[in-house]
Amino acid sequence: MEQPAPRGHRCVPHTADVRIEAWAPTREACVAEAVTALVDTFIDRAGAEPGTEREFRAPAATDEDLLVTVLDEVIFRMDTADELPLSTEVADDGAGGLVVCWRVTGTDAVELIGAVPKAVSLHELRFGPTGDTWSCAVTLDV
Repeated sequence: MEQPAPRGHRCVPHTADVRIEAWAPTREACVAEAVTALVDTFIDRAGAEPGTEREFRAPAATDEDLLVTVLDEVIFRMDTADELPLSTEVADDGAGGLVVCWRVTGTDAVELIGAVPKAVSLHELRFGPTGDTWSCAVTLDV
């Protein structure tokens, strides 16, 4: 049986919404993978170039709340600033929060290929360490 990559994400079947899973060696890398998974559920990245860098700070909270805060910010920025992250780097801020750096592109620079998420559901939210890997599962309301 083939071993999964040490870092990655996927979309899994869900009744009415979209469900994503992500995994990585660290909490911060897992959050970055979850951002990529969210965006990959509804855009085609082909030809899109990362542009402006944006920074977001998620204040100290539980791991699950940090994940939701970051994913909600992606949806908020898409709705209010017409921008989407094409690359994501996440670091611990040293106080229990996260510093997120995105390289973004305009929503008009990508092709929509799926239902656009409207919110992150707290139902069946999972985020935490499993052995040497962090993983999460999130349902996105579309």
